[in-house]
Amino acid sequence: MLHRAVFVLIASALLFAGAPARVVSQTVGTDELLLALADPSQIAALSHLAKDPAFSPVAKEASKYPCLRTSDAESILKFHPDLVLVASYTRAETKALLQRTGVKLLVLEKFESLDDLYANARIIGSALGHSDRAEAAILNWQHRVAALQKKLKGARPVRVLPASTFLFTAGAETTFQDVCEHAGALNVAAEAGLKGHQPTPTEKLLTWNAEVLVASGEEGSRVIERLRELPSYKFLPAMQAGRVVLVSGPCMASTGQARLDAYEELARALHPERFK
Repeated sequence: MLHRAVFVLIASALLFAGAPARVVSQTVGTDELLLALADPSQIAALSHLAKDPAFSPVAKEASKYPCLRTSDAESILKFHPDLVLVASYTRAETKALLQRTGVKLLVLEKFESLDDLYANARIIGSALGHSDRAEAAILNWQHRVAALQKKLKGARPVRVLPASTFLFTAGAETTFQDVCEHAGALNVAAEAGLKGHQPTPTEKLLTWNAEVLVASGEEGSRVIERLRELPSYKFLPAMQAGRVVLVSGPCMASTGQARLDAYEELARALHPERFK
């Protein structure tokens, strides 16, 4: 809460000093929010992945704007920003170098939940001088979430396992857990006590009784075939029965508003009878 309060104060200070005219976004997540809330003229550059549809859910919209060559401080400073949007996971060296130049940084700290999305939208909206846009966007997102929850009311949560060819799984306090909470799913990794992203515990997976495996489209079109070849997954009843759902990678990994697309995509796959 202290970190969130500090960054609200920073955003308020930036607004008091005048709306920034040249804003650079260093991450895909901040790209999403900047594109949603800024005047086009305020956007000096987006992240180096912004135009890559394999990673960015806003690649089409991002094509209208310049992008960083890399994510380092040198690439950012070439755009002469008066505000840079970074994240807690941005390299410490990059943030330190930017701070030494005197450029103003807005660091977003938390991304795991829908409430984090709302808070981050308010922080960025305030810093840009567009708090009204942030509130309008949040209201729209809330309506979408409410409409989805209305469709899923009374549906039994489907037991799902996040599966990856990298042999990592997502437990509690992750964006995948957030997707499950809004898509009528129960994350068996979180139920088993895992937090964050952890190595897949092969020997325990059979005891988790997953009904469906959920994989990210980010891993390529052959991801289901590759998962089927891995000992961690090949003997699971869900895999043997072909119960594997592929969700858009950029949306499932989104820390911005594209997470709502992942909610809806997974919900449709798990509860098709609710969308007839």
